[in-house]
Amino acid sequence: MADKRLEVIRSKRQERLAELARTGPVIVGSLARVGVRCGKPGCRCARAEPHTAYVLTSKVKGKTKTVHVPVGMVEEVRSWVEQHRQMKRLVREISALGEQLIRLHVSASRDARPSPLSRRQSPPEHS
Repeated sequence: MADKRLEVIRSKRQERLAELARTGPVIVGSLARVGVRCGKPGCRCARAEPHTAYVLTSKVKGKTKTVHVPVGMVEEVRSWVEQHRQMKRLVREISALGEQLIRLHVSASRDARPSPLSRRQSPPEHS
């Protein structure tokens, strides 16, 4: 029965690895839409109607780093961010499946060992 479970887990792990191999370009961070003011006195942004801009934020050595994303790249960058999330999910799943394989192997090894009680010799008979 353990052999069947091992095979199922190995199969799932192979599926996840294949999925990971198909992952496209990735980027670490979050894409955010922000309102910006251009500074021109007569512009609508001076009247509390800010322009829309996009930024990618990420942590580098504990500090938030922000990069402007051109409007023409927003959908592409959004896809990269999503691919990164997908990749992280797959890596967590692959890791969990590996842990399950280890636990099953340990369990099977324990089951295969004779118990300490069965190793005891019976007491010598008195004549």
